[in-house]
Amino acid sequence: MKLKYTAAWVGFTAAAMVAVTACGSEGVKQAADVVDKSDAIMAALTRATDRTEQLGSAEVRMTTDVGTGTPIAMDGTYSWGDGYAYDVEMDTKAAQMQSLTSDPSIRVLFVDGAYYYDVDPQPAGPLKGKEWMKIDGSAVFGESGAQALSGSNGSPSASMKGLKYANDVENLGKATVDGKSTTHYRAVIDQQHMGKFNKAYGDKSGLVGKITGGASSITMDVWVGAGDLPVRMTQEIGAMKVTMDFEKFGKTAVVKAPPASETGDLTDEIKAATGKQ
Repeated sequence: MKLKYTAAWVGFTAAAMVAVTACGSEGVKQAADVVDKSDAIMAALTRATDRTEQLGSAEVRMTTDVGTGTPIAMDGTYSWGDGYAYDVEMDTKAAQMQSLTSDPSIRVLFVDGAYYYDVDPQPAGPLKGKEWMKIDGSAVFGESGAQALSGSNGSPSASMKGLKYANDVENLGKATVDGKSTTHYRAVIDQQHMGKFNKAYGDKSGLVGKITGGASSITMDVWVGAGDLPVRMTQEIGAMKVTMDFEKFGKTAVVKAPPASETGDLTDEIKAATGKQ
C-alpha cells in the first residue's frame, strides 16, 4: 500500500489542534510585564477561564482553515478534565484522506498525545487488517513541541488561560452568536509572550510552522455568553485560522485509545514523509 502524504493530508492534524498560548509557569512570569489592561476585561476573561476549566468537557464544532480554500470541519466532544482528549468526526474529502476510508466522514480520536483515525483495513503495509491508524503528536509538532502541548495544554481551557497573558486585550462590545447574546473580546499574544509554545507554532522547520508560515503572534477572539462561558473562540496563527463553536458543556468525558491489536502505527512513516516535503 502506498499512501499519499501531502501537506494538507498530514498537516490537518496539526491545524485542527487548538492553539495554546502563554499559560503555565513561563507565561505567568512574563505576565507581570503586561500592564495596559482594563480590570473589568481581565475579570470577565478570568471568570470565563475558570468556568471553562471547571466543566471539563464540551460539545464543539470546529473549522480549520490553512489557506487552501477548503476549510476542514470537525464536530464532537473535547475533554480536558483528565488530560486533553477528543472524539470527533471530520469530512474525509476535505482532509484529503480518501485513500484511507470510503466513508464520507472519518472518526478521529486524540488520546495521550497521539491521534487515531478510524480507517478501512488495508491489504498490506502497517495498516494491514487494522481498523485504526495512529500518529504520535511528535510527528506533527516535533519532540519539543509535543512536550509543550502535553497533558491538558492543548485544550480549550488552556487556550482560555492564555488570554490572561496577552499584551493587547480589548472589549469589542455586544454581539449575537448562534442566537446567543455575547460580549466579544480580542487578545493578541506576541512572540515574546508565547513562551515555550513558540516551539510548537513559531518554528518554520516544523510541520505546523510550515503551515502557519511561522507564527510571530496569535490573535484570539472569544465571545462570552451566559454563565460566563465561551460561545465561540477563534485563533489566528500565521496563515492558519481555527474557529470553535461551543454547543454545550458538561462533566469530563472519557475518551479511550483503541485496542493496540486493532491499531497500525504510522508515526515513523509520517516523520519520514514530512521530512522530505
